[in-house]
Amino acid sequence: MGSHFAELSVFLDRIGRLFIGFLASIGSLTLFSIKAIWAGITPPYYWKQILQQAVQIGYFSLPVVGMTALFTGMAMTLQCYAGFSEFTAENAIPSVVMIAMTRELGPVLAALMVAGRLGASMTAEIGTMKVTEQIDALTTLSVNSYKYLVFPRILTGTFLVPFLVLIDDIIGILGGYLVGVYYLNFNAANYIRNTLESMVTWDIVSGLIKGAVFGFVICLMGCYQGYFSKGGAEGVGRATTNSVVTSSIMILLLDGILTFALF
Repeated sequence: MGSHFAELSVFLDRIGRLFIGFLASIGSLTLFSIKAIWAGITPPYYWKQILQQAVQIGYFSLPVVGMTALFTGMAMTLQCYAGFSEFTAENAIPSVVMIAMTRELGPVLAALMVAGRLGASMTAEIGTMKVTEQIDALTTLSVNSYKYLVFPRILTGTFLVPFLVLIDDIIGILGGYLVGVYYLNFNAANYIRNTLESMVTWDIVSGLIKGAVFGFVICLMGCYQGYFSKGGAEGVGRATTNSVVTSSIMILLLDGILTFALF
């Protein structure tokens, strides 16, 4: 009886430690985001840093986001045709591609690509500055590291990931059009008309809202993991992995929550 009670006590102790650690992480992340936003909204403003991050997040992410959207739209059109042709419902394919890209696939795929490309880079950059004491040097020079390093990334990510989502939607729908018209021999005019008829403004707007939330989460996690990394090169590598994994999980989790909230 005593051994069973001891095992139960150890098990509950582990669960409690995990739960307390989870709450501590949530609290630390919340305080980090509040400090970054509060520091950023007060002058002075580092416009050069904001512009540099806008180029990194927006411009250099276009190729990977565009390629992903193009082939996703193509593959989805082929898969829909394989299923819909059994019920002679091929005319619904343009509508399905349109709705799927704007509501779900566009925001999620764009965010995952940005998290893999940008989140890792962001964590590695800030983490290297942390372990080499460059952030401490900024503090010595009376430069607020939250304002200089964190806020420009969060700001540009929040506003530019929706732009990438919109590009993702357009290219994905274009990929479906190319396959439908030039491979499956759909009538081009009918395909475009069916696509436009199924276009709903709220579907596009809801996807952009998701993109803004995802962009905020990606940049916040990238900066947070890098800012608190330790242990030299090994610690930076571990923080980079944690950043990508955590961002990806949060994107999928928030996508489910936002889908229920917006629809």
